[in-house]
This record gives sequence, structure tokens and C-alpha cells, in this order.
Amino acid sequence: MVKLPVLRNDVNARRAFHFHAAVLSRFPLCLILAASLGLARPAHAQEGERVVRSLKWKGNKSVSTTLLENSIATTNSSWFARQAPFSWLGLGEKRYLNETDLQRDVLRIGVLYKQSGFPDVQVDTVVTRTADAARITFKITEGAPIRVDTLVVTGLDSLGPRTRRSATLDLPLRQGDIFNRTLMRAAADTIARRLRDRGYPSAETFVSFSSQHESKTAQVTLNVVPGVRAVVGTVRVEGENRLDSASVVHLMEARPGRLFSQEDLYASQRNLYNSDHFRLASVNVDTTRFEPGMDSVPLIVQVTESPPFRARAGLGYGTSDCVRSTGGFTVRNFLGHARLLDITGGVSKVGIGQPLDWGFERGICGALRDDSIGSRRLNYSLAASLRRPAFRSPNNTLILSAFTERRSEFKVYQRTEQGVSLSLARESPRRRLPLSLTYTLALGRTDATAASFCAFLNACAPADVDRLSQRIRQAFLTGAASIPRLNNPIDPSRGSVASTQLTFASRFIGSSPLVQFFRAVGDYTSYHPVSRDVVFSWHLRAGAIFAPNLTLTSGVNAYVPPDQRFYGGGPNDVRGYQRNELGPIVYSASRHLVDSLGVDGLADAPDSVRVVATGGNTLAVANAELRLPSPFFRDRLRLALFVDAGSVWQRGTTDRAQFRVTPGFGLRVATPLGPARFDVAYNPYKLPRGTLYILNNDGTVTIQPDALQLDRHRKLTIHFAVGQPF
Repeated sequence: MVKLPVLRNDVNARRAFHFHAAVLSRFPLCLILAASLGLARPAHAQEGERVVRSLKWKGNKSVSTTLLENSIATTNSSWFARQAPFSWLGLGEKRYLNETDLQRDVLRIGVLYKQSGFPDVQVDTVVTRTADAARITFKITEGAPIRVDTLVVTGLDSLGPRTRRSATLDLPLRQGDIFNRTLMRAAADTIARRLRDRGYPSAETFVSFSSQHESKTAQVTLNVVPGVRAVVGTVRVEGENRLDSASVVHLMEARPGRLFSQEDLYASQRNLYNSDHFRLASVNVDTTRFEPGMDSVPLIVQVTESPPFRARAGLGYGTSDCVRSTGGFTVRNFLGHARLLDITGGVSKVGIGQPLDWGFERGICGALRDDSIGSRRLNYSLAASLRRPAFRSPNNTLILSAFTERRSEFKVYQRTEQGVSLSLARESPRRRLPLSLTYTLALGRTDATAASFCAFLNACAPADVDRLSQRIRQAFLTGAASIPRLNNPIDPSRGSVASTQLTFASRFIGSSPLVQFFRAVGDYTSYHPVSRDVVFSWHLRAGAIFAPNLTLTSGVNAYVPPDQRFYGGGPNDVRGYQRNELGPIVYSASRHLVDSLGVDGLADAPDSVRVVATGGNTLAVANAELRLPSPFFRDRLRLALFVDAGSVWQRGTTDRAQFRVTPGFGLRVATPLGPARFDVAYNPYKLPRGTLYILNNDGTVTIQPDALQLDRHRKLTIHFAVGQPF
């Protein structure tokens, strides 16, 4: 609603009102413009109020600016509202100066500083006022602080030395620190919480202190009453229906007879939610039956079970998948003992792949038009898995799966296989260290161009290509681990995550002699908040593959399946390149085209030359990104500035690593599934020089090493995706 100005009851006022009403009724768009361009003052902006255009702090050395800003009522306006040249646009949020709140803020800051150990603090303000704006500076003279002269913790003599040390290690307040009363209370709570996590459910900590203003010293005593050490007693379950109470307790970390731990109660509640059997779950001390001093703690578990069946479906679009669809069906408590049967399936390349070719390659999926390897046929996946939670431990999950699938890598290969897998996953609730070990046995074939096989391992003879294109038995043993330390798993702003994956294929575990290798890859990502709304993140990824030599008709070389090699480029990699465009490539052309144009003439007909990524056995990628709020629509829109660098190369050959650096910018739109990304990266490089493979009419391949190098069609590369790149 547009709020019109209140006018006096005279002739000029009536004329002005009639003018406003006529314009707004004749042009409804003016209502929108009036709201967006700020033609009407906000309801809380009254005559004489001033917009806060600057809020600064001077002299605060011991208390952070962020804490001070969060402790007062006066706040700064947003960036656009603070800039005089742009204020008329009405963009950004305007905050107004309230003189009463400003006076109270001075008192609030003084109380905060005295609680933080500065009894002689002096707070002053310098306010520059104009007709419609105010610039405020808080000037703080902290004075000499009171320091903790002695810090004594009593009441721990009856505990073991290890428990005493763990209870008092790295307390928020220590001897010699500034006497901060908030940290003093936090230290008391820390000791009590640590003891409750180590078997003392009734532990409490009482605080006493004295301070001397003249000597600027304070004495703090933390008196601990640990109580009686206790174990978990009986567990009463309420709300179970299909699951029996024993199965519910089996999923929990806190079980009868184990040492009581408050942290185990939280972990047990998380385990119940993660089991997918419950919509609601809570694990608490049964206070109706527990009294301080008891050596066993009764628990009460209240649950609301999920429906016995769950169906789900999804439809989406991706630049490398075209139209894709997924679906699943879950049976809960299958055959008892909290087992879950999960059947999932999906299809992609819908609209361009046979038999569902609807001609989308001429429209929304034009990026896949030149991919005759993996996009000409429908990709699919169908898997049935039986999941057994709490296998030998509440932290373990055993998964047995059977699958069939056809998957592809853009312009590289298409893989069709059927197989089974057995996986054991473990996640410690305290250390948060997810681990998994998976054994996979599959029988399948890999389809790729003759040029790809020739480039992979010099398998250029038709007999070698035919041998490697047949159905081959593959057996993999894969171990994965990660250390997540993030404040938000979907859109983190602080913390880090490290992960590694090791894959081993050998004839000793059932693999074909053709498929034997060791593959290792590691990632590390770190997030650093520069300010409340600005985040700097960086990411490193490195990998290497080792494989024994394999004797073929074409020569001796190390063979690694195309689907296990490293590829670079894409929306989550070096964004200056399209998917798989970074790293070693080869060029493929027909004999007829080469005879008609010549090798030098192929550069004038780039659309007739196929560019094939061969991948490599070594990978190194580094990314840096600065994420900052947008000047407008701050709650939904964010900006990003990034620089990506990386290389993929083949060790053991004459090829050397060629690192490419591509800067760019992006937009992030907040959605329930995570931020939707639009990234534009600048790439000044040509495609790498590569070998030209001429496909002869008789099926053989003629090789011309380092014969061709093509230009990229454009300098800017555009990516759409959902979720942060790393």
C-alpha cells in the first residue's frame, strides 16, 4: 500500500490530493514504482527523523565491534541507503535515529564493558546531524581492566586425575585473564556439562568471587558438586507401534548399563531420526523416577513412527543430463529389526537419447548436440538396497545392494553394467568422522570412440579396441572418510571439511587382470567469515592413479578404465571450462574430411572435428571464492567473485601439467534446496594442442601427434547449478 502524505484542508491541498489520486488511478504501475523507488516514506519514518548513514566505533580494543553492534538498538542503514547519490532510488533498508535509544545505548555499552571487566569505562558519542541524516561515532575509553588474580576449582578431589584434567582443560576463563563475568559463568557451565558427559548426571558448579577496584584484581572460586557417578538404568519407550521397544533401544547410543552421558542422549536422538523410522523422537532423563544421588539414571524415549511406506519422485534438468527424473520406494521395518528396503531408479538424457528422443538437442539441450558417445541413448539406473542400521553398534550401518545402470561421461564414454555391492558405514556421534568401506563386483562394458581408446593407452589396433570394449569383470574395494566441521551443511559460512577416497582394484579381490589399479583423491575446503555477511572460502583437490603395465598388440601401457580416470572442468571444478574440457584432449576427424580440407584446414571447420577428453592419472585443482551480500534483495540474493585454477595430466608421458587460471563472478539465489548458482567465468586460453586421430574407412586409426589446436568458441563460460560449488 502506498501511503499518501497528509494534506491540509485548503484549496492547494485538495488540488494536490486530486493530482495524486488521478495519477495513481490512471497509471497503476505508479503504485509499484512508488513502493520500489521510495516515493512514499515508510510508516515508521516521521517528520524530523534522520537516516543513520554512518555508525563507527573508536577505542574498543577488548570488545569486538560485532558484539557491540548486537548489544545496542541503534543500527546502521544498508549500503544503498547510506550512499547519498543512490538514496533517491529507495533501494536498501533505511534505519532511523532514535534519540532516546541512543542515550540508552550509551548505558548498554557501559554495562557490557563493566560485565567484561572494565569498571572505569567511559562512553561518549559524536553525532553529526543534518536535515535528514545522522552520522554516529561511539568513542570508548576502556580504562584499566580487572584481571583474575586467582582461579580456584574445588570439589574435584574425589574424581580420578583424567576426569579432573578433562573437566578443567581450556576453560573460557583462566588465571591472568580479564575478569569477564560472562566467561566466568561459562566456565562454571563448562565444568558441569563435561562431568554430565562423563557419568555424573547431577553435577553442578557454584560461583563465588571478589574484586578490588584499587588493585584491579579479582579472585574467582568455582565450587564443583559432582554428585554420584551413575549408569543408564531402565529405558522406557512410548509411542512405538510396528517397531518393538528392543529395536528402538538398539538404535540408541545410550543403553542400559553404559556410563551415563548427556552427549549420548543427543546422539541417541539423532540416531533415531537418521534411521528414517520416526517422524519425532526425544530421549531424556525420566525425571519422574530419577532423584539426585541415584547410581542409575532411568530414561524415557518418546517416538512417533513414520508411515510404513514412502514414495518419492523428482523431475529436473541439467546441462550435462538434459531432462532427468528420479523415483524411489521405501519399505520401513522390512522383515523386522528396523531394516529398510529401498528401491530407487532414475533416467537421464530424456529428450535426446533413444528411445525418448524428442529433439531437445535442437533447443534446451543444445549443449549435448555434439555428444554422440554418451547422449545418444537413454541413461538409467535401478537399484535395490537392504539397509540394516545399528549393525553390531549403533554407529554402524550395513547396506547390501544390487544394481543395473547405464551412465556416461560427456563426450568421453558410456558405461553399462550390473552388479552387487556390500557397504559398511560408520559415523561416530562424538568425533563426527564418517567412514565407509564398500566392496563392489560388477560385470559391464565401456563404449568409447576408437580415438579415445587409442589415446587412453595406445590401443589403436581394432583387435585391442574390441578386447577392451567387451564385458569385463570389475571388482573394487573403496574406502572413504571425511571430517566435517561446518556450521551449515547446505550453505556453510564457517568451518572446514576434509575428505579422501581410496579405490583398489585387483585380481586378488575378483577383478579381471585387465582392470587393476590404485586410485587416491583428497579434498579440503575451508570457510572463513570476513564479516557477518561476507564469507571467503577456498578449496583444494588432488588425486593420483597408479596402475601396472598391460601388454597389448599396440604396445605396453598402464590401463585404467575411462570411468575411473580424472577429468577437469565444469560447474564444481575449474569453471572457465565446460565439463571435461580441462586436461588432455584429442581430436578426431574422418578420413574424408581430412582429405578434402587438409589438417591445417580443420581449424576453419571446428564443428566437424570431434574433441574428446582422454582424462589423466593426475589431478590438481584450487579454488578461491568471496561471497558477499547483494546491495538489494539481501535476504535472497548474494554475489560471488572467484578464481579457479587447475590441471589434469598423464604422468609417465611427455605431457606436462598445464595449469589454467580462470576468474569470474556469480549470483546466488536462496532456495529451499540450497543456493541456485549462475556463474560466468573468463577463459582466455585456446584448447590444448592434441593428437589428431583420423578414422579410416576400414576401421583403423591414423595418428598424427600434436597436429591440431582449435580455438574455443567464446571467452566466457556460463554455468547453472544448485548448491555451492565446494
